Amino acid sequence: MRAGDTPLAFRAIGLSKVYRTGETEVHALRGVDLEIAAGDVLVLLGPSGSGKSTLLNIMGGLDRPTGGQVFFEGEELTGLDDAGLTRFRRSHVGFIFQFYNLIPSLTAEENVRLVTDIAERPLDPLAALELVGLGDRRTHYPAQLSGGEQQRVAVARAIAKQPEVLLCDEPTGALDSATGVRVLEALVRVNHELGTTLVIITHNSGIAAIADKVLHFLDGRIARIETNDNPVDPAGIVW
Repeated sequence: MRAGDTPLAFRAIGLSKVYRTGETEVHALRGVDLEIAAGDVLVLLGPSGSGKSTLLNIMGGLDRPTGGQVFFEGEELTGLDDAGLTRFRRSHVGFIFQFYNLIPSLTAEENVRLVTDIAERPLDPLAALELVGLGDRRTHYPAQLSGGEQQRVAVARAIAKQPEVLLCDEPTGALDSATGVRVLEALVRVNHELGTTLVIITHNSGIAAIADKVLHFLDGRIARIETNDNPVDPAGIVW
């Protein structure tokens, strides 16, 4: 999908973020302009400290910029108060991180049900698990699952409220290549079947091959943007 054919999920204008500790200032973002088409798969590449996670947190309503504006489907997120940002996160965004944050005493299905019980338009928990290939593991506890299976439960939990956007910060960072590919296959399947906009932060440049666009970050700026007309299936990634 392309920005010219579909509505924008996100638009950022002149986005900046400065962290201050005493008299020390860290410029995490420096005037970032960005457009993300609804339904696209984006990969964000760059060294640690280049601004990737800061951008993701602002887009997800977890943090506020120092300057600039962010819009989600035309609504200015930077104009919302804390309650408005909470509603935005709850209704529109799923988060996936490097560590799975599953509750050990709950089964895979029960971990997913934590989200569906409070979501506005939930998927059935089993349907969410089947979407990531884990329907047959629904009664297993996290300790009975591999690392990749736990991460796929985390994906199922994130998509169970049917968010328009999935924001993923190093979702394969703790996984080996074969397991990481399984997680990426689950994410791409969600993108294809539900139309979910997918944004993935990674240090692994090979993952860029699955994206519609690749954003290269350096020193708080987008150094360049690459458009990929023929994204590959995760199984074809050179890890």
